[in-house]
Amino acid sequence: MQDLTKKKLSFRQYLVVASLLFGLFFGAGNLIFPLHLGQLAGANWGPAALGFCVTGVLLPLLSVLAVAVTRAEGVFDIGRPLGVGFALVFMVLIHATIGPLFGTPRTATVSFTVGVAPFLPKADQGWALLLFSAVFFGLAFAFSYHQNSILANVGKVLNPTFLALLFLVFVVAFVSPMGNPATAHVTHAYLASPVTNGFLEGYNTMDALAGLAFGVTVVTAVRSMGVKRPGAVSKVVTFSGLLSMAAVAFIYLLLIVLGAMSLGHFKLSADGGVAFNQLVNYYAGAFGQVVLAFLLTVTCLTTAVGLVAAFAQDFHKHFPKVSYHTWLALSCLASFLTANFGLDQIIAWSTPMLMFLYPLAMVLILLSVSSPLFHRDGVVYFFVVLLTVVPALGDMVVAFPSVVSQSAFGLWVAGVRSALPLASMGLSWVVPALVGLVVGLLVHFFRRNRVSVNQTETN
Repeated sequence: MQDLTKKKLSFRQYLVVASLLFGLFFGAGNLIFPLHLGQLAGANWGPAALGFCVTGVLLPLLSVLAVAVTRAEGVFDIGRPLGVGFALVFMVLIHATIGPLFGTPRTATVSFTVGVAPFLPKADQGWALLLFSAVFFGLAFAFSYHQNSILANVGKVLNPTFLALLFLVFVVAFVSPMGNPATAHVTHAYLASPVTNGFLEGYNTMDALAGLAFGVTVVTAVRSMGVKRPGAVSKVVTFSGLLSMAAVAFIYLLLIVLGAMSLGHFKLSADGGVAFNQLVNYYAGAFGQVVLAFLLTVTCLTTAVGLVAAFAQDFHKHFPKVSYHTWLALSCLASFLTANFGLDQIIAWSTPMLMFLYPLAMVLILLSVSSPLFHRDGVVYFFVVLLTVVPALGDMVVAFPSVVSQSAFGLWVAGVRSALPLASMGLSWVVPALVGLVVGLLVHFFRRNRVSVNQTETN
């Protein structure tokens, strides 16, 4: 009998896992944010794309590698070196942000607002969103009900449909371009620092956070294919992650160029959803709008399936008295309710949480990837996270809607935060995190050398 613990996958199976990763990462936000970035950056689309790909491609890839290197099975394991309490709180915050509070509801509201709402009178959009989101999350529940079917449902059915439609959009747009991206207007912010602004724009994808949460879904899928050894699972996840994120980077680049080209015919839009709507209508009219609606719904549904499944799997693992299917139903129900507050409210209140969680996620991802160098010593994690969390809290307060950010407390926090290096660029946490890394490594190597000396003296 074949030893399944040593089973090797074919290249085609690697592509199936890569397709799963692609489908879990790539949602509606991944369509509209790079397109809008291209409009904002104009002729400076190249440096802006570089910054965007750091947070939109490199960090999600590193999050997958972090799961592989540490042999983690979820976001909980990534925070484990700081203790069970921290790991549990971090897991809940990540899943709440990319799950029922913000990320998952956004998959329904973006697809409805951009793809469906233009067909309806404004007076009818409230009840239409209610109906659309109910059907949307009903389908997400059905696709993710059987955990072993996630790979087939997402990787083999929805992704090829999405890619075919997106390829059609690119072919039409580049065969008949709207304008020259090299001469497109550049907004003020992207004249001064296109790389930094592109970097911050990548936060909106939420993919670095999602990569940590999707780890359990990907590992479960790989094991269902017969790969059992932890080292082999890590290799499959790593190679498949490289394939999937290379595809994501290529699509981002095309979307950013497309956004810059669109300025040859349209003015700067309010957001990428409007820009994509205008672009498709320009080339294909009403038929294009129908294609857009289906395209957005398909890509949003793939992301929603991954989010609700990862939420249910992780919460069932750590709170096992509640079944996977119950957690799944709760996630879908909560996402449905939140979605009906509307896209504007979801985005307004998600930004502060992203400003707080993204720095923490970034340092934990980088620490996890490099953890073999310091034996995953918790003391290194402690100092880095401690000196990251304080400025990250300040970034969160400043990013809140005016009811908080313009209050006496909010203005005081903004004043204190402004004294930190890189605060004006939205990166006030970077220097403190580096200081924490230096201190943590010094403590780690000091303790390690002291142990070595004591062992030598004992011998």
